[in-house]
Parts: sequence; C-alpha cells; structure tokens
Amino acid sequence: SLQGAGKRCGCLSRWEHSVQPWVTAAWPCAWLLSWMGARGAAFGEVGRYWLPEDCQQLFLAGQQSSGVFQVQPSGSQPFKVYCDMTAEGGWTVIQRRTDGSVDFDQLWDAYKNGFGDLHGDFWLGLEKIHHLVQEGRYNLLIELEDWEGNSQEIQFEFSLGGESTAYTLNLLGPLSGELENAIGDFRQLPFSTRDRDHDLKADTNCAKHLSGGWWFSTCGHANLNGKYFRSIPRQRHERKQGIFWKTWKGRYYPLKSTTMKIQPAALEAEP
Repeated sequence: SLQGAGKRCGCLSRWEHSVQPWVTAAWPCAWLLSWMGARGAAFGEVGRYWLPEDCQQLFLAGQQSSGVFQVQPSGSQPFKVYCDMTAEGGWTVIQRRTDGSVDFDQLWDAYKNGFGDLHGDFWLGLEKIHHLVQEGRYNLLIELEDWEGNSQEIQFEFSLGGESTAYTLNLLGPLSGELENAIGDFRQLPFSTRDRDHDLKADTNCAKHLSGGWWFSTCGHANLNGKYFRSIPRQRHERKQGIFWKTWKGRYYPLKSTTMKIQPAALEAEP
C-alpha cells in the first residue's frame, strides 16, 4: 500500500486513511512525496493522502527539484507553496518579486490570504505563513537584487503572531548575510495595509503613504511589497512608493527582484 511504502521510506509522520493499494513499496520516497504533494488535492478529501508540513520535509525525503507542492502544517488545511530546493535544506518561498506582473498594493484580506502566481510573483499569505511557523523555530532569508546584477541577502530567526496580533513579526537578530538590517527595531512589528494601520508612526499611514503592505516601523526603512518600477521615478512622491531596502542602495532606489523564504531553524536529530 501507499501507507506501507511511505513508512518504509522513513519520511512519513502521520496517516489518516489507507490509500491506493496498487502503489508499491518499491517506489522511491522522493517520487512518492512529490506525487502526493503535487496531486493530493485532486484525488479527494483532506487527509486521504499524507502531506509534508513544509518544503524542508520534502527536501529531507529526497525531493531535489524546485516547484509547486501541496503542504499541510499542523492544525491547517492543505495549501500550495513554491519550494526552492536549490538552497541547502529546502526553503518555502513566501514572497517573490521579479517583473511587476502582480499588483502588491492590496488590502488586508488579500495579504492575509495571499495573491499572485506561485510560479511567478506572489505573496503567500500571512495566515499560511503563521501556520507554517507557529510550532517551531524558523529562519527567514531575504534575497535582493539590483538592476546592475548585484545581489545581497540577510537571514534572521523569527516568529510571526496570528491575526489577533496583526501578524506581529518578531526578529531575533541577523544570523548571516552581508546586508544590514533595515526592517527596524527587531521586535514586535505588526503588519499594516492601507485599510489596517498598525505601524509605529502615529501621524502617518505608512502603507497608504508608501504603497503595499509591510511590517512598517516608521515608514522609511524598507518595503519589499512596494510598487515595481523599472527605473527611478521622476516625482519624489512616486520614488517613495517603490521596492526598497534603505541600508542597501538607499531609500529611493527601486530594486529589481526580491525573494523571501523560510525554513526550520535547526534540523531535529534522528532518534
């Protein structure tokens, strides 16, 4: 059975129903998990197939190709994510900007639930991100690229509260990367959109002023969900609305691409 095959692979943690007896134990574990992750939703009710909790579980099972897979964090309904398997460990991508094809100037509900194309530009959704990270320690890797082909990155350990906290971001300090922090004060930054103002600047709605939704402190440090510009706008008020990271390239330089991805902070030792 598929259940027996999965258990012999040594990579399945939970089962709810017996499934498809014609699948044999000879199938490689990576192929098995890839098959279930990519096709599970099409074959029936939730729980019929085992699903990985995140992209790292797929990576540890031997899945080496990046792509869209279905996951099911503990306590959550299944949903699809883009898994980056090119970096060590397998990363779950939560945001990507590459070409301006998706409008990121969205309201609270869109940022809560997610929008865009998982194969292109997208925001995964705050509620999904919260489910992914709520039961363990997670790292956040931010990758930036300018229009001259230069790139920088920074990695944090972080946690993310639920909607009752306005999806408050708690950064535990940079772990690696040459990029200097520009998110702000490392601690307790709630998420803001133009229809839900939770930023730390009392007299300004940063999301309305800058465009997009973000963990704004006082508006001027970073916004990776701003408007996508292919050149620096002439008007000052437009320049403020671009994708920027103040400590790299400055406040008014519109970045070419950004990626945000997460994975568990440490691998659990085998028993």
